[in-house]
Amino acid sequence: MQGRIARSAERVGRDPEQVRLVVVTKSATPAQTVAAVEAGARHLGENRVQDAASRMAAVAEAGLSPCWHMIGHLQRNKVGPALDGFDRIDSIDSLRLARRVDRLADERGRTVPVLLQVNVAGDPAKHGLTPAELPSVARAVAGLPGLRVEGIMTIVFRDGDVEALRAAFAAMRALQTHLRQGLPELPWHVLSMGMSQDLELAVEEGSTEVRVGRAIFAGLPAEPAHREEPR
Repeated sequence: MQGRIARSAERVGRDPEQVRLVVVTKSATPAQTVAAVEAGARHLGENRVQDAASRMAAVAEAGLSPCWHMIGHLQRNKVGPALDGFDRIDSIDSLRLARRVDRLADERGRTVPVLLQVNVAGDPAKHGLTPAELPSVARAVAGLPGLRVEGIMTIVFRDGDVEALRAAFAAMRALQTHLRQGLPELPWHVLSMGMSQDLELAVEEGSTEVRVGRAIFAGLPAEPAHREEPR
């Protein structure tokens, strides 16, 4: 996977080290998740708070401490448990949700790194802020003391339509530039876009964070091979 990232970055003159791999573990077993971290995965992403519990427990029991990203739609009634388990919230898709996260983060004495989710393609099946409302929401979220806004993210499905995907990713890069100009006090260094099927296009268009699960875990055994104890 790092090879795919590196080749894509090098094609457009980027440093591959500028692109973070978030390993999405929603389809992995606890044992596979532990193995991924042992193999070098430092950032893990989960879509649902409740589904992550067994994998988080297995990783913790193994004495490992990756950075856990909440990457799926976060319901407001799940914010508390999310803050108790995740290091980052990468899917802030409304000001109402941001205020809820801010309040509960303050109760826990935390400042939470977050990304603002943008529905850049206008997909009615996807969550996220519209590009038009993003600047005003970003300005409001920037004023919440319990949150540290680091960038924006999107999820785009275009069924192999390369030009549409590239246009959506380019639009996200333009939004990042606009936010940097309008709110220069915030870093806006994270541009999270690209998954298993389209990460090359995303990296070529400036992604600094790709979320990959299926391409990593597909075909792996659910449990590690049994090892006989030495005699």
